[in-house]
Amino acid sequence: MYKQYYGMSSNPFDKELETKNAYITQDMKAMQGRLDYLKNHPGIGLFTAGPGQGKTFALRYFAEKLNPNITKCYYICLSTVTTIEFYRQMCRTLGIEASHKKSSMFRDIQEYFENMSMNKKVHCMVCLDEAQYLNNDILKDLKMLCNFSMDSKNCFSLILLGQPSLTNILMRQPNEALRQRITVNYQFEGLQEKEALEYINKQMELVGASGRILDENAALVAYGSCGGSIRKLNLILTKSLMIGAQNQKHNIDADMVLSAVNDIELC
Repeated sequence: MYKQYYGMSSNPFDKELETKNAYITQDMKAMQGRLDYLKNHPGIGLFTAGPGQGKTFALRYFAEKLNPNITKCYYICLSTVTTIEFYRQMCRTLGIEASHKKSSMFRDIQEYFENMSMNKKVHCMVCLDEAQYLNNDILKDLKMLCNFSMDSKNCFSLILLGQPSLTNILMRQPNEALRQRITVNYQFEGLQEKEALEYINKQMELVGASGRILDENAALVAYGSCGGSIRKLNLILTKSLMIGAQNQKHNIDADMVLSAVNDIELC
């Protein structure tokens, strides 16, 4: 209803945004540069951000630009698993037949990465999302999975994505060996005010909507209520458009945005 009312071709704040239309924040730029480094220099990368700040989208933006003949990106997002389930999940992701024994799967996974790196000259990048939920045994094994030829070479890149609590977990003494192997590290700062205003204008233009629908004051209220989270900003703005259309308002003002914020907070 609101799309038709405001003359939009689609929801400008939908999470299914194509990466080609992405607004590039400073956080995204910082993450792209570090991922590019890992693409050319195998190692371990750590990226942390608050919920909805765009770390997974930034990874998708990077992965969709890769040449699969040179670099393969594997994404795993189920982190609340046992150690044996983790190995089976890793095998399935890589296309390896899972065994009943952890030792066999460990060997097969390492052989896969070594073959891809040394023989096929393909660099593999394994991305573990929501890594703050990985148990301590898995974290210990990740260090060993990255150990090739008596720790003399790196055959794949491991990317750990998670919330800021992941950094605290890795700072614990039992995880020191894994932490020492981290070659790049970045913590998102969150969406900035200037970025939010530019993002809103860009998205409205993208769907053919008039920039006058949402005035700057309303946009600032939306930004001030999102806590630096693009996901929450999108929810607030989508709800604001719905409220505006329901009340047959041609312009979204600050009061409607605040109503949208209240509706979202009660959900």
